[in-house]
Amino acid sequence: MSSGGPAHRHTAPAPAPPPGAGGGRPRRRHRTRSGLKGWLYLLPALAVYGGFAIYPALSTLSFSFLEWDGVQAPAWAGLANYTRVVTDPLLAGAIRNGLVLIVFFSFLPIAIGLLMTGLLTARGGRGTTFYRTVYFLPQVLPLVAVGTTWRWLYSGGGAVNEFLAAVGLGWLARSWLADYHLALVALGLIGTWCMSGLCMVLFMSGAQKIDPALHEAAALDGARRLRRFLHVTLPGLRKEVGIAGVITTIAALASFDLVYVTTNGGPAGQTNVPALLVYRLAFNEGDVGAASALAVVLTLLVVALVSVIRLLAREK
Repeated sequence: MSSGGPAHRHTAPAPAPPPGAGGGRPRRRHRTRSGLKGWLYLLPALAVYGGFAIYPALSTLSFSFLEWDGVQAPAWAGLANYTRVVTDPLLAGAIRNGLVLIVFFSFLPIAIGLLMTGLLTARGGRGTTFYRTVYFLPQVLPLVAVGTTWRWLYSGGGAVNEFLAAVGLGWLARSWLADYHLALVALGLIGTWCMSGLCMVLFMSGAQKIDPALHEAAALDGARRLRRFLHVTLPGLRKEVGIAGVITTIAALASFDLVYVTTNGGPAGQTNVPALLVYRLAFNEGDVGAASALAVVLTLLVVALVSVIRLLAREK
Protein backbone atom coordinates (compact mmCIF):
# COMPACT_ATOMS: atom_id res chain seq x y z
CA MET A 1 0.00 0.00 0.00
CA SER A 2 1.57 3.22 -1.16
CA SER A 3 1.38 6.38 0.87
CA GLY A 4 0.95 8.63 -2.15
CA GLY A 5 3.87 10.86 -1.10
CA PRO A 6 7.47 10.75 -2.17
CA ALA A 7 9.31 7.63 -1.05
CA HIS A 8 11.82 8.00 1.73
CA ARG A 9 15.14 6.83 0.37
CA HIS A 10 17.87 5.70 2.73
CA THR A 11 21.16 6.58 1.09
CA ALA A 12 24.33 4.76 2.23
CA PRO A 13 27.34 6.90 3.19
CA ALA A 14 29.87 7.40 0.47
CA PRO A 15 32.88 5.05 0.73
CA ALA A 16 36.11 6.54 2.06
CA PRO A 17 38.72 7.20 -0.57
CA PRO A 18 41.53 4.66 -0.66
CA PRO A 19 44.82 5.59 0.98
CA GLY A 20 46.90 7.83 -1.23
CA ALA A 21 43.88 9.03 -3.27
CA GLY A 22 42.91 12.65 -3.24
CA GLY A 23 45.30 13.91 -0.53
CA GLY A 24 48.29 11.88 -1.73
CA ARG A 25 49.99 14.73 -3.58
CA PRO A 26 50.06 17.14 -0.58
CA ARG A 27 51.40 14.32 1.58
CA ARG A 28 54.19 13.64 -0.88
CA ARG A 29 55.02 17.32 -0.95
CA HIS A 30 55.13 17.36 2.85
CA ARG A 31 57.50 14.36 2.90
CA THR A 32 59.69 16.01 0.28
CA ARG A 33 59.93 19.22 2.31
CA SER A 34 60.73 17.17 5.45
CA GLY A 35 63.45 15.33 3.56
CA LEU A 36 64.96 18.58 2.33
CA LYS A 37 64.96 19.95 5.86
CA GLY A 38 66.76 16.83 7.05
CA TRP A 39 69.45 17.24 4.37
CA LEU A 40 69.84 20.88 5.36
CA TYR A 41 70.56 19.81 8.94
CA LEU A 42 73.10 17.26 7.69
CA LEU A 43 74.74 19.62 5.20
CA PRO A 44 77.31 21.19 7.62
CA ALA A 45 78.49 17.78 8.82
CA LEU A 46 78.59 16.45 5.25
CA ALA A 47 80.62 19.47 4.15
CA VAL A 48 83.17 18.95 6.92
CA TYR A 49 83.36 15.20 6.25
CA GLY A 50 83.69 15.73 2.53
CA GLY A 51 86.37 18.39 2.92
CA PHE A 52 88.47 16.56 5.49
CA ALA A 53 87.88 12.88 4.63
CA ILE A 54 86.46 12.22 1.18
CA TYR A 55 88.41 14.87 -0.75
CA PRO A 56 91.80 13.94 0.79
CA ALA A 57 91.11 10.26 0.10
CA LEU A 58 90.31 10.95 -3.56
CA SER A 59 93.36 13.21 -3.82
CA THR A 60 95.57 10.48 -2.38
CA LEU A 61 94.18 8.03 -4.92
CA SER A 62 94.95 10.42 -7.79
CA PHE A 63 98.46 11.15 -6.46
CA SER A 64 99.24 7.43 -6.37
CA PHE A 65 99.30 7.36 -10.19
CA LEU A 66 101.77 10.25 -10.43
CA GLU A 67 105.48 10.75 -10.06
CA TRP A 68 105.60 13.93 -8.00
CA ASP A 69 107.80 15.49 -5.36
CA GLY A 70 105.13 17.91 -4.15
CA VAL A 71 106.75 20.97 -5.76
CA GLN A 72 107.48 20.49 -9.45
CA ALA A 73 104.98 19.54 -12.14
CA PRO A 74 103.80 15.93 -11.72
CA ALA A 75 104.30 13.25 -14.37
CA TRP A 76 102.04 10.29 -15.09
CA ALA A 77 103.43 7.07 -13.57
CA GLY A 78 100.56 4.64 -14.07
CA LEU A 79 100.83 1.58 -11.86
CA ALA A 80 104.57 1.99 -11.27
CA ASN A 81 104.06 3.15 -7.69
CA TYR A 82 101.88 0.15 -6.86
CA THR A 83 104.42 -2.18 -8.43
CA ARG A 84 107.05 -0.60 -6.22
CA VAL A 85 104.94 -1.21 -3.11
CA VAL A 86 104.86 -4.93 -3.90
CA THR A 87 108.45 -5.38 -5.12
CA ASP A 88 110.46 -2.91 -3.02
CA PRO A 89 111.80 -4.84 0.03
CA LEU A 90 111.50 -1.73 2.22
CA LEU A 91 107.82 -1.11 1.44
CA ALA A 92 106.82 -4.76 1.34
CA GLY A 93 108.69 -5.34 4.61
CA ALA A 94 106.74 -2.53 6.26
CA ILE A 95 103.45 -4.17 5.28
CA ARG A 96 104.72 -7.50 6.59
CA ASN A 97 105.68 -5.88 9.90
CA GLY A 98 102.21 -4.36 10.13
CA LEU A 99 100.66 -7.82 9.71
CA VAL A 100 102.96 -9.20 12.41
CA LEU A 101 101.87 -6.45 14.79
CA ILE A 102 98.27 -7.65 14.43
CA VAL A 103 99.29 -10.66 16.53
CA PHE A 104 100.44 -8.38 19.37
CA PHE A 105 97.85 -5.61 18.99
CA SER A 106 94.83 -7.83 18.36
CA PHE A 107 95.17 -11.57 19.04
CA LEU A 108 97.04 -11.39 22.34
CA PRO A 109 94.95 -8.51 23.80
CA ILE A 110 91.72 -10.32 22.91
CA ALA A 111 92.99 -13.51 24.55
CA ILE A 112 94.14 -11.62 27.66
CA GLY A 113 90.87 -9.67 27.78
CA LEU A 114 88.85 -12.89 27.66
CA LEU A 115 91.03 -14.43 30.36
CA MET A 116 90.59 -11.41 32.64
CA THR A 117 86.85 -11.38 31.97
CA GLY A 118 86.57 -15.03 32.93
CA LEU A 119 88.53 -14.50 36.14
CA LEU A 120 86.58 -11.40 37.17
CA THR A 121 83.16 -12.90 36.43
CA ALA A 122 84.16 -15.95 38.48
CA ARG A 123 84.84 -13.62 41.43
CA GLY A 124 81.24 -12.46 41.32
CA GLY A 125 82.07 -8.86 40.44
CA ARG A 126 84.33 -8.13 43.42
CA GLY A 127 87.05 -5.65 42.53
CA THR A 128 85.74 -5.16 39.00
CA THR A 129 85.87 -1.36 39.16
CA PHE A 130 89.48 -1.38 40.35
CA TYR A 131 90.67 -3.74 37.62
CA ARG A 132 88.77 -1.85 34.96
CA THR A 133 90.42 1.40 35.99
CA VAL A 134 93.94 -0.06 36.17
CA TYR A 135 93.80 -1.99 32.90
CA PHE A 136 92.07 0.79 30.97
CA LEU A 137 94.65 3.37 32.04
CA PRO A 138 96.90 2.88 28.94
CA GLN A 139 94.00 4.01 26.76
CA VAL A 140 93.84 7.31 28.62
CA LEU A 141 97.56 8.06 28.42
CA PRO A 142 98.95 9.67 25.24
CA LEU A 143 100.85 7.15 23.13
CA VAL A 144 103.81 9.54 22.98
CA ALA A 145 104.12 9.34 26.77
CA VAL A 146 103.63 5.57 26.65
CA GLY A 147 106.36 5.19 24.03
CA THR A 148 108.79 7.39 25.93
CA THR A 149 108.21 5.43 29.14
CA TRP A 150 108.67 2.04 27.50
CA ARG A 151 111.77 3.21 25.66
CA TRP A 152 113.33 3.83 29.09
CA LEU A 153 112.04 0.53 30.47
CA TYR A 154 113.57 -1.36 27.54
CA SER A 155 116.92 0.46 27.68
CA GLY A 156 120.16 -1.19 28.83
CA GLY A 157 119.78 0.14 32.36
CA GLY A 158 115.99 0.08 32.41
CA ALA A 159 113.57 -1.69 34.70
CA VAL A 160 113.16 -4.72 32.43
CA ASN A 161 116.87 -5.61 32.56
CA GLU A 162 117.04 -4.84 36.28
CA PHE A 163 114.17 -7.24 36.88
CA LEU A 164 115.87 -9.95 34.83
CA ALA A 165 119.07 -9.49 36.82
CA ALA A 166 117.15 -9.67 40.10
CA VAL A 167 115.60 -13.04 39.23
CA GLY A 168 118.87 -14.52 37.98
CA LEU A 169 118.26 -14.02 34.25
CA GLY A 170 120.75 -11.22 33.75
CA TRP A 171 122.25 -13.04 30.76
CA LEU A 172 119.07 -12.14 28.87
CA ALA A 173 119.54 -8.41 29.43
CA ARG A 174 119.99 -6.25 26.34
CA SER A 175 118.78 -3.04 24.73
CA TRP A 176 115.54 -4.60 23.57
CA LEU A 177 114.45 -1.93 21.10
CA ALA A 178 117.91 -1.94 19.51
CA ASP A 179 118.07 -5.71 19.08
CA TYR A 180 117.86 -6.64 15.39
CA HIS A 181 115.82 -9.81 15.97
CA LEU A 182 113.68 -8.82 18.96
CA ALA A 183 112.91 -5.14 18.39
CA LEU A 184 109.60 -5.84 16.60
CA VAL A 185 108.52 -8.28 19.32
CA ALA A 186 109.40 -5.76 22.04
CA LEU A 187 107.43 -3.09 20.20
CA GLY A 188 104.48 -5.43 19.76
CA LEU A 189 104.36 -6.19 23.48
CA ILE A 190 103.86 -2.48 24.13
CA GLY A 191 100.80 -2.69 21.91
CA THR A 192 99.63 -5.73 23.85
CA TRP A 193 99.89 -3.77 27.09
CA CYS A 194 97.97 -0.85 25.58
CA MET A 195 95.12 -2.84 24.03
CA SER A 196 94.46 -5.53 26.64
CA GLY A 197 92.60 -3.17 28.95
CA LEU A 198 90.34 -1.94 26.17
CA CYS A 199 89.43 -5.51 25.24
CA MET A 200 88.77 -6.41 28.87
CA VAL A 201 86.42 -3.45 29.38
CA LEU A 202 84.50 -4.33 26.20
CA PHE A 203 84.15 -7.96 27.25
CA MET A 204 83.12 -7.12 30.81
CA SER A 205 80.37 -4.87 29.47
CA GLY A 206 79.17 -7.65 27.21
CA ALA A 207 79.30 -10.27 29.97
CA GLN A 208 76.99 -8.18 32.14
CA LYS A 209 74.30 -8.37 29.43
CA ILE A 210 74.20 -12.17 29.42
CA ASP A 211 71.11 -13.56 31.13
CA PRO A 212 72.13 -14.98 34.55
CA ALA A 213 69.54 -17.71 34.07
CA LEU A 214 71.80 -19.28 31.44
CA HIS A 215 74.63 -19.59 33.95
CA GLU A 216 72.23 -20.98 36.58
CA ALA A 217 70.88 -23.57 34.14
CA ALA A 218 74.39 -24.62 33.18
CA ALA A 219 75.40 -24.87 36.84
CA LEU A 220 72.35 -27.07 37.55
CA ASP A 221 73.46 -29.34 34.71
CA GLY A 222 76.81 -29.77 36.44
CA ALA A 223 78.91 -27.41 34.33
CA ARG A 224 81.91 -25.98 36.15
CA ARG A 225 83.22 -22.41 35.79
CA LEU A 226 85.47 -23.12 32.80
CA ARG A 227 82.73 -24.98 30.97
CA ARG A 228 80.21 -22.22 31.70
CA PHE A 229 82.65 -19.64 30.38
CA LEU A 230 83.30 -21.59 27.17
CA HIS A 231 79.67 -22.45 26.44
CA VAL A 232 77.75 -19.51 27.92
CA THR A 233 79.95 -16.43 28.31
CA LEU A 234 82.12 -16.80 25.21
CA PRO A 235 79.20 -17.24 22.73
CA GLY A 236 77.50 -14.25 24.35
CA LEU A 237 80.56 -12.08 23.66
CA ARG A 238 80.57 -12.71 19.91
CA LYS A 239 79.73 -9.10 19.00
CA GLU A 240 82.18 -7.64 21.52
CA VAL A 241 84.99 -9.85 20.23
CA GLY A 242 84.25 -8.65 16.69
CA ILE A 243 84.32 -5.00 17.77
CA ALA A 244 87.60 -5.51 19.64
CA GLY A 245 89.08 -7.26 16.62
CA VAL A 246 88.18 -4.36 14.33
CA ILE A 247 89.55 -1.69 16.68
CA THR A 248 92.80 -3.48 17.47
CA THR A 249 93.48 -4.50 13.86
CA ILE A 250 93.13 -0.91 12.69
CA ALA A 251 95.40 0.20 15.54
CA ALA A 252 98.05 -2.33 14.50
CA LEU A 253 98.09 -1.41 10.82
CA ALA A 254 97.77 2.34 11.36
CA SER A 255 100.30 2.58 14.21
CA PHE A 256 102.60 5.57 13.80
CA ASP A 257 103.22 7.60 16.95
CA LEU A 258 104.23 4.64 19.11
CA VAL A 259 106.73 3.41 16.50
CA TYR A 260 108.01 6.91 15.79
CA VAL A 261 108.74 7.61 19.46
CA THR A 262 110.26 4.25 20.40
CA THR A 263 112.31 3.02 17.42
CA ASN A 264 111.62 5.32 14.45
CA GLY A 265 111.70 2.21 12.27
CA GLY A 266 115.05 0.89 13.51
CA PRO A 267 117.21 -1.01 13.90
CA ALA A 268 117.98 -1.34 10.19
CA GLY A 269 114.30 -1.00 9.26
CA GLN A 270 113.18 -3.98 11.37
CA THR A 271 110.28 -2.01 12.89
CA ASN A 272 109.21 -0.03 9.83
CA VAL A 273 105.44 0.10 9.49
CA PRO A 274 103.33 1.45 6.59
CA ALA A 275 102.17 4.64 8.32
CA LEU A 276 105.75 5.58 9.23
CA LEU A 277 106.97 5.04 5.65
CA VAL A 278 104.07 7.08 4.25
CA TYR A 279 105.24 9.98 6.40
CA ARG A 280 108.89 9.54 5.41
CA LEU A 281 108.26 9.16 1.69
CA ALA A 282 105.94 12.16 1.51
CA PHE A 283 107.68 14.66 3.77
CA ASN A 284 111.32 13.55 4.04
CA GLU A 285 112.06 12.09 0.61
CA GLY A 286 109.55 14.04 -1.47
CA ASP A 287 108.09 10.92 -3.11
CA VAL A 288 104.40 11.74 -2.91
CA GLY A 289 103.38 9.16 -5.51
CA ALA A 290 104.90 6.19 -3.68
CA ALA A 291 103.61 7.46 -0.34
CA SER A 292 100.09 7.75 -1.74
CA ALA A 293 100.23 4.29 -3.30
CA LEU A 294 101.36 2.79 0.01
CA ALA A 295 98.54 4.64 1.79
CA VAL A 296 95.98 3.28 -0.69
CA VAL A 297 97.28 -0.29 -0.29
CA LEU A 298 97.17 0.11 3.49
CA THR A 299 93.57 1.33 3.30
CA LEU A 300 92.52 -1.60 1.12
CA LEU A 301 94.26 -4.01 3.48
CA VAL A 302 92.44 -2.52 6.48
CA VAL A 303 89.08 -2.71 4.69
CA ALA A 304 89.69 -6.34 3.68
CA LEU A 305 90.71 -7.49 7.16
CA VAL A 306 87.90 -5.59 8.87
CA SER A 307 85.37 -7.13 6.45
CA VAL A 308 86.66 -10.62 7.25
CA ILE A 309 86.47 -9.96 10.99
CA ARG A 310 82.91 -8.64 10.75
CA LEU A 311 81.93 -11.66 8.64
CA LEU A 312 83.36 -14.07 11.20
CA ALA A 313 81.79 -12.20 14.13
CA ARG A 314 78.35 -12.02 12.53
CA GLU A 315 75.68 -13.93 14.44
CA LYS A 316 74.30 -16.93 12.62
